[in-house]
Amino acid sequence: MRYTLYTRFLVLLLPIACLWACRPAPQDAEPANEPGWQWSDERVLETVNAVRAGRSLQPETWPGGTRVAVLLSFDVDNETVLGLRYGDATVGSLSQGQFGARVALPRVVDLLDREGIPASFFIPAVSLVLNPFQVDIIQAAGHHEFAIHGWIHELNSSLDAETERALLERAVDYMTDVTGVRPLGYRAPSWNFSPNTLDIIREMGFLYDSSLMADDRPYEINADGEPTGMVELPVEWILDDAPVFNPRGASYSNPRDVLQVWKDDFDGAYAEGTMFLLTMHPHVIGHRSRIVVLEELIRYIKGHEGVWFATHLEAARYVKDAAGL
Repeated sequence: MRYTLYTRFLVLLLPIACLWACRPAPQDAEPANEPGWQWSDERVLETVNAVRAGRSLQPETWPGGTRVAVLLSFDVDNETVLGLRYGDATVGSLSQGQFGARVALPRVVDLLDREGIPASFFIPAVSLVLNPFQVDIIQAAGHHEFAIHGWIHELNSSLDAETERALLERAVDYMTDVTGVRPLGYRAPSWNFSPNTLDIIREMGFLYDSSLMADDRPYEINADGEPTGMVELPVEWILDDAPVFNPRGASYSNPRDVLQVWKDDFDGAYAEGTMFLLTMHPHVIGHRSRIVVLEELIRYIKGHEGVWFATHLEAARYVKDAAGL
């Protein structure tokens, strides 16, 4: 009897022990956070210069003599960010993610195609694994871009280099297989880099990144003070629908109020002759009371002469060639 109970105890314990033994190796312990005034000058410079904006890649003109580049992007997160990412999925959160694929993405793509506008779709690969029909929806128009947004919207900035690289390689291989095109654009799942991200995406041959915020014009990324040749198409939280349209968050804004902010930002880009880049999520912008805001914004922008609607890849290639990178 004792042997039987002991055996059963071991059977119950072994899976837990295996999980513990098979957990990812911890990263080297970092020194406890200290306020900046306690840092040495060397530490300040090393930290700040690790990844930094280099020279501006703002071209003198955009294709065909147009005045402003308008880049619309959609992070197709769906179930990955609504439960799977941290392993805390619930039926309710997953249903919200399914709405993104089932209802919102077709609604968004239909609007874009009616207006004849290309866009870039940054997708965690698992979003396509779960909802493979999304590939056909995006590809049908023939002018949209598929780009990488991680494997399962993992928090890349917390991963060791080996794990981060493996997940990214897995995502690229899968997306290449199901779309027939090797993606050349990268957006970090949480708009942040680990100490290894820049090296990884350069080694993997990405043409551009769209995760950082050092400018509102395209720029070249520097690493440790040296130019990398990597194009950055910067993002910004005020030009992202997720934080401002979160009905359960303290920052929720009326869609019509946000529309005015986006119009004002476009007006500034138009006056400067630079770039207007907007990040959206189908499961956010694709609701009926919000898609009307995107539709009105597109028509407002179209009311201006000299607008170039482009994918991120088209814009990255253009500014890179113009700068002679």
